[in-house]
Amino acid sequence: MNLIVVGASYRSASVSLLERLSVPAAEQGAALSALVAGQHVAEAAMVSTCNRVEIYAAVPAFHAGLAEIVAILAQRVGVSADTLAEGLYVHHGAEAVSHVFRVAAGLDSMVVGEAQILGQLREAYATATDAGSAGRLLHELLQQALRVGKRAHAETGIDAAPRNMVTAALGLAGQVAGARALVIGAGAMGSLAAAALTRAGVASLAIANRDLQRAGRLADNYGATAHDLADLPWLLEEAEIVVSATASTGYVLTPEVVSGPLTIIDLAVPRDVAPGVADLPGVTLIDVERMAALLDGEIAEVAAVDRIVTAEVAGFLAWLRGAEVGPTVAALRARADELVAVELARLNRRTGFSDEERAEVAHAMHRIVQRLLHEPTVRARELAAGPDGEAYPRMLRELFGLAVPAETRVDRVREIYGPQIVGEA
Repeated sequence: MNLIVVGASYRSASVSLLERLSVPAAEQGAALSALVAGQHVAEAAMVSTCNRVEIYAAVPAFHAGLAEIVAILAQRVGVSADTLAEGLYVHHGAEAVSHVFRVAAGLDSMVVGEAQILGQLREAYATATDAGSAGRLLHELLQQALRVGKRAHAETGIDAAPRNMVTAALGLAGQVAGARALVIGAGAMGSLAAAALTRAGVASLAIANRDLQRAGRLADNYGATAHDLADLPWLLEEAEIVVSATASTGYVLTPEVVSGPLTIIDLAVPRDVAPGVADLPGVTLIDVERMAALLDGEIAEVAAVDRIVTAEVAGFLAWLRGAEVGPTVAALRARADELVAVELARLNRRTGFSDEERAEVAHAMHRIVQRLLHEPTVRARELAAGPDGEAYPRMLRELFGLAVPAETRVDRVREIYGPQIVGEA
């Protein structure tokens, strides 16, 4: 079974492509079901955020699995697979493991070290489990990724970097203290924006949202005022800084309702701010593209986190090789038991042994076979956990003509571990 990552991020693709690739949370379960319904994808999980859309998959054959994933994504976007591939990146095997762990640790984020991705990975894992698209391989990968992310934040100073995109965006906005602020959207990003603006010391804060009750609950936490989106025209006239982070599929801020002087931070994917707003006199727009261009630095703790990731990747690969050899060893022992059973049946037909004598012979034959297999199978497990370990289970299967179905080697997570998702990010 091959582990691959197929994705697009702010590093590889335009914002417009990310917008078209993004999958709303309510649709991700169906998208995952579509991925594993084909012939070439055994397991799948999806991360879809404002900065990245990634598919983590277990595929029996690399090229066939990759082609199927790209074809499904291209159909969603409405372009050819060749056109889409220009904005995608692909990681395979150890590189795929390393990429997922780096994502979890915040090393691949626009704002290095931000911890928000851990929650997004946890949600992606939960969605895949609920959809039945996560099997043993992705279960282990995502559980370990969440643990690596928590370890990186606990053992290093990477948290000294800005904790999320909101903080970084406000840093680009200049003077925030004493400004009249407006947050559009009362979801997770809107909540982060409200908290960050309050800490920055804004003079006033308004929250606008399609659901007025939800806006009210968020506003109560920060001494802000709550408004319906219908109030946007006059709220924009009063505001000096606006953070927009809604889940709307259309533009929320258009040239018709915006006028300067005004600083707008657009953290939504798809974008909340229509083309043309940035060209208005007195309007400063900070969006995902501008942040990608300006936030390309590193912090001192990155090297320490890199060391953690490297060690954890080696550990995961050792587990993966051990998981691969286990079913092969079991198949070898089962083959040995079958041969013993055949020979015992033949012996029983040709001799006049008593029941006690037959039991003694059967016991002796089983002990001989188990002793013969013990050392080779123990060594096979040890060697499989080392460098080039994937070769050993393959050699065992070839030498003894063993057939180990893929579904036996990568079982469904619910069948092995039950319905619970172990651990919290």
